[in-house]
Amino acid sequence: MFELKILTHFSAAHQLKMVGEKCENLHGHNWNIEVRVTGSELDRAGVLMDFGELKKHVAEIMATVDHQFLNDLDVFNDEFPPSSENIAIYISNRLREKIIRPDVRVSRVSAWESANSCATYIIDD
Repeated sequence: MFELKILTHFSAAHQLKMVGEKCENLHGHNWNIEVRVTGSELDRAGVLMDFGELKKHVAEIMATVDHQFLNDLDVFNDEFPPSSENIAIYISNRLREKIIRPDVRVSRVSAWESANSCATYIIDD
């Protein structure tokens, strides 16, 4: 099994409804995002997937959230608030739509909202 990992980032604001916690206030983060894809077969060039292609897909997703108030985006709502956990799910789902190769799968996405706080979505399929 092979695994590729790329790192990227975006800046955005959000507001979480947590019954009296400070995260209910409008605030922002400089999220660091880790994306991992896996597969068992290398192509003729000896790579699982071109890093440039993976970075391009992820950059397109980052452009949808960078410098946004995440609560205003259609994808986030009261049922799916813009927590780090749901941000990781959102990025994973969007990336899975973009990678059309059946031999490469998104395995996990981590959303770091600070240097010491991270939420990771691990895909089980």
